[in-house]
Amino acid sequence: MHYLGIDLGGTNIAAGVVDEEYRIIARAKRKTSVPCEPSEICGQLAETALEALKNAGLSVDDIPYVGIGTPGTVDRERGVVEYSNNLYFKNLELKKLLSDRLQKNVILENDANAAAFGEYKAGALKGAENALAITLGTGVGSGVIIGGKIYSGSNYAGGELGHTVIVAGGRPCTCGRKGCWEAYASATGLIAMTRDAMRKNEDSMLWELAGALEKVDGRSAFEAMRAGDRTGKEVVDRYVFYLACGLTNCVNIFQPDILCVGGGVSNEGESLLEPLRKIISVENYARNSSHQTVICRAQLGNDAGILGAALLAAED
Repeated sequence: MHYLGIDLGGTNIAAGVVDEEYRIIARAKRKTSVPCEPSEICGQLAETALEALKNAGLSVDDIPYVGIGTPGTVDRERGVVEYSNNLYFKNLELKKLLSDRLQKNVILENDANAAAFGEYKAGALKGAENALAITLGTGVGSGVIIGGKIYSGSNYAGGELGHTVIVAGGRPCTCGRKGCWEAYASATGLIAMTRDAMRKNEDSMLWELAGALEKVDGRSAFEAMRAGDRTGKEVVDRYVFYLACGLTNCVNIFQPDILCVGGGVSNEGESLLEPLRKIISVENYARNSSHQTVICRAQLGNDAGILGAALLAAED
């Protein structure tokens, strides 16, 4: 048996054919063209799916369904993307439209949930009963697995941990609140902190390493810290403080078996994870328990969304 998963993003559509050993055996990718009419986005998805199947030497008749992970609030039961600001979707009946086009059942899920499920089935969260996947990118994505099932709440919008407030009245967030964890712990938040520090410290090595404010990325502060720059270390320490604050909240709320951290910032590896574990071990409410949450790096990278989407029926 083979399965097809699609990771729909604001920049790219990535599709993959997955075998029974959870390996991606063929792929296809194209740029996402949005905003556009519902029929056009379905056309883009269908073409990418069929290309991936062709690359695997298969047809749509060889798969049981098509799984899709998409940004936004997803009513999985009705197959409707209720709202996705990055893709300009509002009450898009994606399941019906794509099912009609491909003549195949379609299963929808939020992209962060799909990625978490991919890590649960084939990555860092494998073997856990209760688990969390946190992705540090443009925002802070989060997926919650409870009892082997994706948790999405009564209105399909649950598990948005990036939009819990850690600084009351703090930085404005794209969601409309102030002080959200995402505004501080995302790669976007890290870049903003780095630029602020550079403006205040013109003698920092960050200027030499980055070259200019607009060239700062999520690696800049860590590179400066490793080079012995005081300002770089201060930025990293402040970022770790905010990230650990939110992660400790996650642990205190869910007490999962495993919490994995993914996204570009997680490429810092133990430079990031070791100080995080130290803070969480002290601030975790259940710190005296014999069972402690394992904090680790996600394993699947960009493949998590494809694998999770492809295996969505396994949750049912």
